[in-house]
Amino acid sequence: MAENTSVKKEILLPSERKMSRKEKRDYTLHEMKRNYMCYVMLAPFMILFLIFTVIPVVMSLPMGFTDFNMASFPKWIGFQNFYSMFLEDDVFIQSIRTTLIFAIFTGPLSYAMSFMLAWLINELHPTLKTLFTLVFYAPSMAGNIYFVWQLIFSGDQYGYLNAFLMELGFTSAAKQWLTDGNYVLGCVIVVQLWVSMGAGFLAMRAGFQGIDKSMYEAGAIEGIKSRFQELIYITIPSMGPSLMFAAVMQIVSSFTVDIVGRTLAGFPSTDYKVHTIMTHAYDYGWVRYEMGYASAVCFVLFIAMLVCNNLIGKLLNKYVD
Repeated sequence: MAENTSVKKEILLPSERKMSRKEKRDYTLHEMKRNYMCYVMLAPFMILFLIFTVIPVVMSLPMGFTDFNMASFPKWIGFQNFYSMFLEDDVFIQSIRTTLIFAIFTGPLSYAMSFMLAWLINELHPTLKTLFTLVFYAPSMAGNIYFVWQLIFSGDQYGYLNAFLMELGFTSAAKQWLTDGNYVLGCVIVVQLWVSMGAGFLAMRAGFQGIDKSMYEAGAIEGIKSRFQELIYITIPSMGPSLMFAAVMQIVSSFTVDIVGRTLAGFPSTDYKVHTIMTHAYDYGWVRYEMGYASAVCFVLFIAMLVCNNLIGKLLNKYVD
């Protein structure tokens, strides 16, 4: 009887013993057949993701080494695009600086804001949790939200910000918030911060919801006395996957800032003050149709995001495991 139980365990739990390559393949095929409905439900998304994301990303790498204007067959030019980008394209060099400013200010700050807001919301009544989650997530879903900010930063005396400052006597003339090079970058950073709490914020909210409440009781028995100690020793280590996902989403958001600047400050912006790497790729890809050069720009951006993602992964890896 004991022998039959052992054999049955090996069949049901093959991962507990070392399997050959053929056994692994057979076991994988068996599990795929058993869960075929899951793959059927995933198929529509995976097909669209493959066609519109994976294939274009893979194609952009070799395309960056060509001269391709969409009107003729791509011509291989080697590293010429990259040479021109770093040594001859002054606007691209400025876009690197602008992108780094966005990444430094909107990345860590928005990440910290998302975490703190998710923490505070988690302490509220369930009804208030739902309400405030919607309030803080809604800006990332609204398509016409920039219209409100254009009214706030309007350059005449009827703009909300100008009217408010003039009413209080801080200024006697209207400021050109979105066309003056001294103000436009700061204004766009403020708006980007406001709209950047999207999927990362929801991931943190889910992370707080998934923490086992008994861990706090065990922590109190072990000597944890303050909410800050609970945050450091229980909360953060328990939501590692959520923190990692939110960090990845925030890196992508901060390095691919484009629509906010083009919508508020116009294209091109004053003295290219809010001209990011993504805006540069949009300029050459969708305005000039120089797809080879635009692909090279996107490839540089991809490498920068990959490096930052690996650095963040090393910092948060201890919480994920």
